[in-house]
Amino acid sequence: MARGGAGRSADEPERRCIATGEVAPKAGLIRFVVGPEDEAVPDLLGKLPGRGMWVAADRDALEKAAKKRLFSRAAKRPVTVPEDLLEQVEAGLLRRVVDSLSLARKAGLAVAGFEKAKGWLDSGQAVVLIQASDGSERGKTKLRPPREEGGFIGCLTARELGLAFGREHVIHGALAAGGLTERVVEDAAKLSGVRKKDGGGTPGKG
Repeated sequence: MARGGAGRSADEPERRCIATGEVAPKAGLIRFVVGPEDEAVPDLLGKLPGRGMWVAADRDALEKAAKKRLFSRAAKRPVTVPEDLLEQVEAGLLRRVVDSLSLARKAGLAVAGFEKAKGWLDSGQAVVLIQASDGSERGKTKLRPPREEGGFIGCLTARELGLAFGREHVIHGALAAGGLTERVVEDAAKLSGVRKKDGGGTPGKG
């Protein structure tokens, strides 16, 4: 499973990051457009009208684009950058991950709790292990994630995972294969880049 949770084809659309200059698949980039108030607006759904400006889903790249006025350069016009742009991006990605996880749970593609996650992992049903970033490191090492790329998500707190599973807090969870899982993995990878943390690394590896 590739970064977005599924095999990526060679002809996947690519875009150039305005901060790093690197060309990369759209799945790892965040699209921005110029809003009605000549302001940089994150377009996490990729559906807002206007010419897209793409930035890698990485906190350093986003900060560089904002501070160096790279949105204005890309748009070839003055563009205002909100002071809370990074917070907007992070909050939007978090909302997408939580909502998609909730839908996956209702569709039977996600479970929460140590024993259920372990059962799915042992049976091979789980393609992704989810663990809270603020959970016990000792407890988290007791579960080994699938070896596929994108098989571990660790950028959410226990409270944020709880929101997705209808509980006060969740430390361990697992995802089965499916379209919703691909969406969760892709958005979680972006969120991890923006937050610059992944729960202390992938447990059971290295």
